[in-house]
Amino acid sequence: MYAALRPLLFRLPAETAHHAGIWALSLAEGAPNIARWHRNRLKAQRPALAMTVAGLTFSNPVGIAAGLDKNAEAMTGLFGIGPGFIEVGTVTPRAQEGNATPRVFRLIEDEALINRMGFNNAGADAVAGRLREQTWRPGPIGVNFGKNRDTPLERATDDYVGLAHQLGPLADYVVLNLSSPNTPGLRALQEPDALRVLLSLVRAVLPKKPLFLKIAPDLSDHAVRQAVDVVLECKLDALIATNTTLERNVTHALAKETGGLSGRPLKARATEVIRVAFEHSEGTLPIIGVGGISSADDAWEKILAGASLVQIYSGLVFNGPGLIRAILDGLEAKLAQHKLSSLQAAVGGVAG
Repeated sequence: MYAALRPLLFRLPAETAHHAGIWALSLAEGAPNIARWHRNRLKAQRPALAMTVAGLTFSNPVGIAAGLDKNAEAMTGLFGIGPGFIEVGTVTPRAQEGNATPRVFRLIEDEALINRMGFNNAGADAVAGRLREQTWRPGPIGVNFGKNRDTPLERATDDYVGLAHQLGPLADYVVLNLSSPNTPGLRALQEPDALRVLLSLVRAVLPKKPLFLKIAPDLSDHAVRQAVDVVLECKLDALIATNTTLERNVTHALAKETGGLSGRPLKARATEVIRVAFEHSEGTLPIIGVGGISSADDAWEKILAGASLVQIYSGLVFNGPGLIRAILDGLEAKLAQHKLSSLQAAVGGVAG
């Protein structure tokens, strides 16, 4: 069905098509039984693929990455297409419009997107209300935190701590997004000293909540190792690797557009960051792998590198919601091929 719809959607500007998709998924809020039926039909519960990370149970390892449902408007519809978990946001304390349009670009031949959205979202109050109303949670719902654009960098901790107080209790897990390239200065918060302060303050507010950090693919391997050290020191529960990249290893005419590149061109570097982080932590830090996943083989590659879970976004844009079931079916086939009884046995551990 998506193969027939895609040419029509791709005639629309990328952001318009995105809004149309979220609107369509949000209709499930009024028909939750249909979403439940569809989820059961897709066999989203996969015992061999189930994972436990940070004390949370994931019925399957494929999640929806932050950025797709920024305002928590379509959680029921998204669960209906089969993911094991959903991450909403990025959410900032106050609503903000983000950067000027156009701000999302499709690089179709590269199966890639460039975005410079700039944390456009309805703000913490609106998202809090929707999270309170969400009664059907067949998997964990994470909330991705960011700072408002006009918050001075020296006061960024105020934004993250405030969000922790307001949204932390409503989330199954919390993600600190310090790695978007579209908020000026934000990535400076990944520097070890600044990171240590911020993580410690948020952890003090949420001492028992699963707390994750999302990092950029543009960090050097040394900087990735430093980030892992701080994450372990501050007793965070997982690392999300990675956000979008400022690198341009594509020749598309739109490659000159500013913003973060996601999709297939990001795949190799995102996987390498996972490998570096997994090896440096000696497998003690759970990792959620993101970047360029458009098939079961791509997901398997990240699991072999050390990811316990994966997230998709650009892959959904180019392949449609059927991608989730295709990945789950493919991962089950990989387990059978390698004579493994569970996905956990594959994390960072078996030959390709």
